[in-house]
Amino acid sequence: MNSPIQTLAGVVTEKFITACPSKAAEALESLATHEVLLLISSLKAQVIITLLNHMNAPKAAAVLRRLPMRQASYVLARLNVPQAAKLMKEFSAPYRERISAVLEPAFVQLIQSACAYGPECVGSLMQTDFISVRTDAKLAQLIERLKNLPRKKIPALCVITDKDGVLKGTLRSVELAFYAPGSVAGSIMNRSAALRPEDTFVHAREVFEQTQAEMLPVVNQQQVCVGVIGRVSLPANEKKSFWQKLTD
Repeated sequence: MNSPIQTLAGVVTEKFITACPSKAAEALESLATHEVLLLISSLKAQVIITLLNHMNAPKAAAVLRRLPMRQASYVLARLNVPQAAKLMKEFSAPYRERISAVLEPAFVQLIQSACAYGPECVGSLMQTDFISVRTDAKLAQLIERLKNLPRKKIPALCVITDKDGVLKGTLRSVELAFYAPGSVAGSIMNRSAALRPEDTFVHAREVFEQTQAEMLPVVNQQQVCVGVIGRVSLPANEKKSFWQKLTD
């Protein structure tokens, strides 16, 4: 059982990470790995994910390796793709094989190819933690999954795929209220444009503009959904208008 001091340290650490993740990561990097684990062991998975996303790869990998395998695989699969790829490189070959065996094969393939994505490509910003259901699933199943999520984690967009993970359509969470729970996902899904991990930010902005979507699925060459990306995730377009240039 945690002592009151450990509990207090955990609360302070969580607030620090939530308020300023980059500064928290920098501070915790200076500690020994076992000291970091003492501070974060009781924290929610999302807080640990936030911390490791901002921590340098060697230290983050050392921390992740010390977590129970089930927790480690959960956290790794929800890190930013480039960061997950960096951590995978830091692992020893035996550990890499062990954790790869419990991860989704599509995610393993994704992070293996992540180093090929440029810094201004969709793959560097997409989220791999998304909700998907098959075309033959009843809405009741999807609603039940969403009900079990914290309110802040309910996604704006749910992905509809076939049994092999190939994208077939999407469904916005707000639309669920308009259909009967017995409705089949494939019969009410929306056809959706999709992006590729290697697409540039410029191309992604164009697709968002054309579709007026707020979030889009990301697919690989086999059309398997590997992530989602929101319009707000893209950095602001630095291209200035003629009038802006005149007034600078």
